Amino acid sequence: MKPDFPVFLHGGDYNPDQWLDRPDILEADVCMMKKAHVNAVSLGIFSWSRLEPEEGVYDFGWLDGVMKRLTDAGISIALATPSGARPAWLAQKYPEVLRCGPDFQRMHFGERHNHCLTSPVYREKVRAIDAALADRYAKHPGVILWHIGNEFGGECRCPLCAEAFRGWLRNKYGTLADLNRRWWTDFWSHRYTAWEQIEPPSPAGDQCNPSMRVDWRRFVTSQVRSFIEMERDAVKAFNPALPVTANLMERFWDYDYFELAQAIDVVSWDCYPAWHGADDLQRAAEFAMNHDLMRSLKHKPFLMIESTPSLVNWKDVNKLKRPGMHLLSSMQAVAHGSQSVMMFQWRKGRGGSEAFHGAVVSHDGRDDTRVFRDVEQVGAALERLTPVLGEERKAEVCLLFDWENRWALDFAQMGRRGAMQYFDTCVRYYRALWERGIAVDLRDMSEATDLSGYRLVVAPMLFMFRNGMDERLRRYVEAGGTLLVTYLSGIVDADDLAFLGDAPHGLTDVLGLRAEELDTLYPGETNSLKLEGGVSVPVSRYCELPEDVSARVVGTYGEDFYAGHPCLTVNSFGQGKAWYLAAEPDTEQAMRTVLARVTEELGLTAALPETLPQGVVATGRGRAVFVQNYTAETQTLWLTDAWRDLITGDVRQGTAVLPPYGVWALMKADGEQA
Repeated sequence: MKPDFPVFLHGGDYNPDQWLDRPDILEADVCMMKKAHVNAVSLGIFSWSRLEPEEGVYDFGWLDGVMKRLTDAGISIALATPSGARPAWLAQKYPEVLRCGPDFQRMHFGERHNHCLTSPVYREKVRAIDAALADRYAKHPGVILWHIGNEFGGECRCPLCAEAFRGWLRNKYGTLADLNRRWWTDFWSHRYTAWEQIEPPSPAGDQCNPSMRVDWRRFVTSQVRSFIEMERDAVKAFNPALPVTANLMERFWDYDYFELAQAIDVVSWDCYPAWHGADDLQRAAEFAMNHDLMRSLKHKPFLMIESTPSLVNWKDVNKLKRPGMHLLSSMQAVAHGSQSVMMFQWRKGRGGSEAFHGAVVSHDGRDDTRVFRDVEQVGAALERLTPVLGEERKAEVCLLFDWENRWALDFAQMGRRGAMQYFDTCVRYYRALWERGIAVDLRDMSEATDLSGYRLVVAPMLFMFRNGMDERLRRYVEAGGTLLVTYLSGIVDADDLAFLGDAPHGLTDVLGLRAEELDTLYPGETNSLKLEGGVSVPVSRYCELPEDVSARVVGTYGEDFYAGHPCLTVNSFGQGKAWYLAAEPDTEQAMRTVLARVTEELGLTAALPETLPQGVVATGRGRAVFVQNYTAETQTLWLTDAWRDLITGDVRQGTAVLPPYGVWALMKADGEQA
């Protein structure tokens, strides 16, 4: 955050405004924070009604006292703007600040994210409270970061938003004729003859046009970005050097996070895996990819600004973390580029919807609990990890992952309609590389994306090609890169209109084939991919049928009327190679087998050269290698070289034992690069 902040951030959301009648608790909080190695808190996230109890009347006295107490104790502050939840007086006096839902009906006051980000009144009131906070605290010695709002989410269909959408469309298309052409509105007689006829897509109106729905998502993203930029500019006017973040979320698809990341200085996100279910390794792979996605948004280290030290209260089943898991999951974030382990929340409140959400300090107020000891352990470990601070995770592999492509697949009336599973598919390709200790960057199809530095580019289900992606992939392969393209690629353009001509659009000569038919398999139905050498692996979900194949056939289908038809191919093009996988490997072992064929000649760098037991994963960050055991069993490893564990100080070499849910942060004992 600041050049002179020399350690990883450790702490979490702190809500002292809920305890202003208990000064004894506020005093105890700081003492316990020091014991838990807390060095930073997120402060004031939902404090608007305390900071501005009535319009234009500010009360900062309580916040002054809290900030002094924290700063005197050496605890830094990520100070929040309070726009994540508006006070009741604002909703009562200015009803336009409340959203209209999918049925176009105005919501009532309540919850959190039911405010309209288009509303000039809401923007004016947010700007005013932000400016008042920044005027008072932007140069406060304890403040190291601005935390804008909280978990931006949802959308509004009020008249203001509908008119703003029409304005966005006018700016993009210029004329109704161009919009009608690019939305293909002659289908079902949906041609527009006046801008005023266009409303936001909704179950209560029109949601049958995929092009319209993708544009709506783009518009909503632009509205959120402009709102964040408004808040950013309001606080930075008082201290331009103080960085700004906004906490993003997992599996959140309404907004394009690559776009929102342009509005903030530091990416942060809220990380809540559901551990100890059917497959902890699968969960770990998904959240490893989430971490790498957040790192990739700005090509920089990020902040894990929310996690839980124990459990949450909003999942269908809220399960405790087992012993060791808090340290393990925290170190996973650090391994993938996080500069922090921050938690929600410091202390449980007595009421409200999150009174039973996990916290460092529970209702008993004790600091001798298992959870508190787990937090102490993580805080102490982070202090020992200073040599890793700021080091980057270098990747030879790029996985193309694009929000707009995901929207286009979601809205496509084809395949497994409404259940195309784009994210889950990307996780499966990612997992096969991650388990081998191979670092992966995630990039989208924006114009800024540069593929030239990667040895392998993996493009699963790249249904939409935009910003000349076909040409960029062509140049990448021609220059010597290795490309893996899958089924359902290069089907529609940036307007979500099907390309005319052969698919994948613009790449048929690069791949040495064209994709013709797509067979969607029923749940539970499988086919097989028979590879050269007699190995056969199951495939499911989708089986595409390539034609005019001039590429070398590496594998064929085993069953159905297309048995013997090419399924996995490789084509030399220019100085590089282009692989095509026409079906989805059905198991993780099948995916590993296929990707091993694709990567066998590349010699990709793994974090550790040794073969690790199933469930143990090594992740490299700079000079450090984090060895993680995502099983409930003790695992025995062989380490050829001598490594020092930064967490414990022990030197590990030869046979080494990793406990259940254990983790090491290893650095070469001689200090050399891993």
